[in-house]
Amino acid sequence: MMADADTRSVRASMAGEIKSFFIKGPAGKLEALLNAGKPNATHSALVCHPHPMFGGTMHNKVVYHAMKALNGFGFPVLRFNFRGAGLSQGEHDQGRGETEDVRAALTWLKREFGLPIVFAGFSFGAAMGLRAACPDRDVRAVISLGTPVHADDRSYSYSFLRECAKPKLFISGGRDQYGPRDELNTLVASAAEPKRLIIVNEADHFLEGHLPEMRTAIEQWIRGLQLVPSA
Repeated sequence: MMADADTRSVRASMAGEIKSFFIKGPAGKLEALLNAGKPNATHSALVCHPHPMFGGTMHNKVVYHAMKALNGFGFPVLRFNFRGAGLSQGEHDQGRGETEDVRAALTWLKREFGLPIVFAGFSFGAAMGLRAACPDRDVRAVISLGTPVHADDRSYSYSFLRECAKPKLFISGGRDQYGPRDELNTLVASAAEPKRLIIVNEADHFLEGHLPEMRTAIEQWIRGLQLVPSA
């Protein structure tokens, strides 16, 4: 009964409201937040957080600002904690099961709103989420923030982007310690069109001090895709 009550309260949300609840994940319940959208929303959105083993949660600043950018268009925006983070059940799975967590969140959005989806992820959230979002026919555009290439003893592969024909926006800092500029340029060059890479020259991986620039870049890109009616 609790799950049904949570679902009813989310459906009854008014624009601007924030709802806290759980969604069903493959390793147990996933703690989630929904920033409610407008009744005439054209899309819904999902934003995924950075590595949970290094303090990443859905409350991360980059994730929050990405959510605000998308919610500003009236999109309902879902955030959630990966397995083992916050109040989410399960244990960290070294990136194997986390892509399935993203798929569970996308499934929830489809069931609740039945709208095309915009995906955004930061760092680990981008690496995991792109794998789930690119082949999903209901995801119409993807945003990768601080795309990680190497992080400590972890390396990330994005060969699947060669077949990802959805509009893609990459935003990274010019001093990103986990996505060196030359390697990021190579990664983006190998991805299918359409795509856009924005480098915030003075920023590091966390875009500290440059989050308004990131938010503006997301907003301008969404407008350019004509995903929302012109004002």
